[in-house]
Amino acid sequence: MYGAVDLGARQTAAKKQQERRAATEAAPGAGAAGGPYVVDVTDQTFNTEVVERSQTVPVLVDFWAEWCGPCKQLGPILEKLATEAAGKWVLAKVDIDANPQLGAYMQQMGIRGIPFVAVVVAGQLMPFLNGAAPEPQVRQAIDQLFEALRQEGLLPDAPQGDEVPGAPAQPEVDPVYADAEEALNSGDLDRAAIAFQRILDTDPRDEYAKTGLARIELGRRIGDLDAQKAIAEADADPADVLAQTRAADVEVVTGRVEAAFDRLIGAVKRTAGDDRDVARKHLLKLFEILPSDDPRIGKARRALQSALF
Repeated sequence: MYGAVDLGARQTAAKKQQERRAATEAAPGAGAAGGPYVVDVTDQTFNTEVVERSQTVPVLVDFWAEWCGPCKQLGPILEKLATEAAGKWVLAKVDIDANPQLGAYMQQMGIRGIPFVAVVVAGQLMPFLNGAAPEPQVRQAIDQLFEALRQEGLLPDAPQGDEVPGAPAQPEVDPVYADAEEALNSGDLDRAAIAFQRILDTDPRDEYAKTGLARIELGRRIGDLDAQKAIAEADADPADVLAQTRAADVEVVTGRVEAAFDRLIGAVKRTAGDDRDVARKHLLKLFEILPSDDPRIGKARRALQSALF
C-alpha cells in the first residue's frame, strides 16, 4: 500500500517512554464517547492502543482538534461506523492540541491539515482520509479500504454472520429500508438513491429516506468541487446565486451549517424571480440533511420567512 510507514521504531521508543512515565500514564482502554470500539488516544497510550492493538485488528486513527469544524462533522460519522462494525475495526481519536508529540508526528508524515485519518494494520500506518465527507462517502471509502487490504493479504477474508468474536447481535433491518441499507453498505449510491426515492414515493414524509437521499445528492454535488475555490468565487460575487449554492454545500459538508443557511438566506434577500427561487429551494434541500427537530432549521426557517416577506 503506497505511503505505508513502519511504526516499529516508534513502538520501541514509545515503550521506553511509557516505562518512564508509568506513574502518570493514562489507563489503556479508556473509551471515548463512541463506546468500546472508540478510544481516546494520548501521546502515552498510542503504542498500546494503536500499534499493539493493530496486530490483531485494524485501527483507524482520527487526528482532530476542538477548533476544527470539519473534524466535528467527520468524527461522529466515524464513531457511528465503528460502532456498527462491532469490533471488525477500532477507531482511535487523537486530539493533536492535547498530544503535541502525535501532532508533530503527523506533520512529519507531510500532513498539514485536519481532519486526517490513517489506518494502522500490523504496525504499518497508511494515510487514508484527508478532510471531511458525508456519511455515504465515508462508508464507501472504508469498505473500499478493507477490500484493498484483503487483496493485499493484510486482512483475512471478511467474516460471515456471527464469526466476529465478541460482536453483539445486530438489530434486524426494517424491510422497508433493507435495500437502501444494503446498497449503502456496498457503496452503490445510485441504487441507494433509487431505494430511498421508492420509499418517498410511498411516504413523502419518511424522514430517514428523505435525509438519506439528501445526503447522497449533496455528496454528488460536491464530488468534483474545489472547496476553497467555491467559497472564494461565492464571496467575490454575491449576485451569483449558483456560486452561493455551491459554497453553501461546501460549508455544510465542512460543518459550518449555520454559515451555509445564512449565505442562502442572504441570497434570497438580494435577489428576485428565478434566482430567488433557486436560493430558496436549495436552502430547503439543505434542511433535509439534518434531523427535522434540529434547532438550526427552526432558526433558519424564521429567517427565511422574514427574507421572503
